[in-house]
Amino acid sequence: MTTKAPIFSIQRSSDRYCADHGWLKTCHSFSFADYFDPNNVHWGALRVLNDDHIAAGQGFPPHPHRDMEIVTYVLEGQLEHQDSMGNRGVVAPGGIQYMSAGTGVRHSEFNHSPTQPLHLVQMWVLPSSTGLAPLYGQREFSVEDRRNRWLLVASGRMADSAAPIALRQDAAFSVARLENATLNYTFDPDRLAFLFVAHGKVTANGEHLYAGDAVRIASLLEIAVEGSGELLLWDIPPVDESA
Repeated sequence: MTTKAPIFSIQRSSDRYCADHGWLKTCHSFSFADYFDPNNVHWGALRVLNDDHIAAGQGFPPHPHRDMEIVTYVLEGQLEHQDSMGNRGVVAPGGIQYMSAGTGVRHSEFNHSPTQPLHLVQMWVLPSSTGLAPLYGQREFSVEDRRNRWLLVASGRMADSAAPIALRQDAAFSVARLENATLNYTFDPDRLAFLFVAHGKVTANGEHLYAGDAVRIASLLEIAVEGSGELLLWDIPPVDESA
């Protein structure tokens, strides 16, 4: 029996594909839209992580999705959502928007403010089952909820039945506001992780990370992060690499 070597692979902010569409400045951690790299399609069940800056009053007009778990985390500004299920809402900083596209849904996403920019991170996770009825939800969280602690906001893991948002995948999403402190996270064997630094400067397992940097982790059972910054962490299962 062989033991897989630990993976701690850093993707620097400058290594991402970035595009400036005027109203939208976006950077993709994985292949998305016009950017395709066959060696960077997903990390386990995590399929998309887009770091988006949307100009005041601008956004994405109605467009379809299906069979994908979509989680959006608002960092600055206000995100306005409308969809074909009749849901409408505005998500403020620190808030989470969740949409399980299932059999299909159309939605629009706009910067709710006519004067202030919007900064968000949108993430897609491959569902464990397809063809399910679509769902939508949103939750607000305060800075105190995540200050110097991992705040579990979405999960489909059986052990996380009390998570505020239920995912249709054996994955867990946590956020943290680190302020000159240290956080540890322990993974179960055979899991994968993806750590993204949205703001600030931190050190993870001795490596310096800055805004826009990310780390892919495998076969490494614990991570220690210290410093100051806004952190996003996925604890995810592996999937067929041909997916």
